[in-house]
Amino acid sequence: MSDFNFDAQIRTEIGTGASRRLRHAGLVPAVLYGADKEPVSLTLDHNKINKAQENEAFYSHVLTLNIDGNSEEVIVKAVQRHPFKPKLMHLDFQRIVRGTAMNASVPLHFINEEDSVGARAGGTVMHLLNEVEVRCLPKDLPEYIEIDILALEAGQSLHLHDITLPQGVELVALSKGEDSQDLSVVTIKPAKGASEDDDAEGADSETTEE
Repeated sequence: MSDFNFDAQIRTEIGTGASRRLRHAGLVPAVLYGADKEPVSLTLDHNKINKAQENEAFYSHVLTLNIDGNSEEVIVKAVQRHPFKPKLMHLDFQRIVRGTAMNASVPLHFINEEDSVGARAGGTVMHLLNEVEVRCLPKDLPEYIEIDILALEAGQSLHLHDITLPQGVELVALSKGEDSQDLSVVTIKPAKGASEDDDAEGADSETTEE
C-alpha cells in the first residue's frame, strides 16, 4: 500500500533524559497509538525518517512500520521539529485498519495559477489553505487534491464545497451538519487600483451617456 517502509524498535526508556540520549545516538523517539490498542513507544533511524519526510507524500500516505518482526500500517499524525536545526524531535503515528474509515490531512495542489483569468488581469493568487482534513478508507487516501483555478477571476474565491474530491473521499469540515465550515481555499486579490479604475470608467460612461 505504501512505498514508505521503516524499521522501528520498541523503546523502554521514557523521559526527557532518555530521549536526549536517543537523539544523540542518531535515533528519533516516536509513539504509535490507535485501533483500540495500547500506545507503544518507539525509536526510528533519524536520518532515514528525516530524509523521507522531505517528500510531501510522507504526510499523506499509509506508511509501514516494521516493529520486532511485526508490520503496522500507520499514518503520521504529528511531527515535532527542532526550532532551528534540521532535526526531528518526536513523531506521532496512528494505526490504520483496513476497511475502516480514517481521518488524515492531505495537501492541496493548485494548477493554472499563472494562466487564471484573475492572474492575467494583474491579480495576485493567495492560498488560504494548503491542506485539508479528509475522511476515507485507507485504500482511497489521496496523495494530494488538485484544484484548477483557470477560470477564477480577480476578486473571486473558491471554497471547500468547490473542491472536486476523489471517489470515496469527503471533507471533514463539510460533514459536520449545521456546524460545517465552508472555508475559503484560494482567492485572487485584484491588482491595486483596479477597482478605482473600474469606477472611473463607469463614471465616464455615465457622463458620456448624459
